Amino acid sequence: MLQQDLFHRAVSDPIPAAGLCDVVHAIAKHSSRPRYTFMVLDLIARAARANGQAGPLVRDGEALVPIREWLAATIAPSAARHHQRRATIGKLRSALAASGALPSDPVEAERFVEAQVNERVRDTGMTAVSRAVSELVRAGLIKRHYQGYCVDHENRGAGRHAVYTVTEAVRAALHPGAGRKHPDGSGLAAQ
Repeated sequence: MLQQDLFHRAVSDPIPAAGLCDVVHAIAKHSSRPRYTFMVLDLIARAARANGQAGPLVRDGEALVPIREWLAATIAPSAARHHQRRATIGKLRSALAASGALPSDPVEAERFVEAQVNERVRDTGMTAVSRAVSELVRAGLIKRHYQGYCVDHENRGAGRHAVYTVTEAVRAALHPGAGRKHPDGSGLAAQ
């Protein structure tokens, strides 16, 4: 008797060569937060190498960071003025004061609270990125595998990091003209 895999949802067929509207419709069909998911897709496509793969590490200034962390950090400023951040700061400050963990110096306390909030935002952002990527995989817009310790593998863990591959049709829809050669064969054609 065959046992169904209850933890993995079926992946949609990849979209055929299509336009931006088709990509947006595919995201809307599979995502609970389509604008956020589209932003994640666009960032992945921009970070992708010529073969469409982005990750496992992305250059962030002088450092190389895992792509999921880079995506979360890149998107985080869009929520910086959000009301939830202010609410989180208030709750965290109250909890730290109640437990006696809040420094007595107001400047040091502010730095400590800000560091704690940034840690929570980073963790929440990485969870949101993972959810958005799963929706993009279900929509057939990207493929995901894990690379790292020992061998490539489809499951995460054991020092492996995600690698996202944007399909050629999606790359063409998001960035038409990218990769086109100039008629004389030198570099990219003018946009």
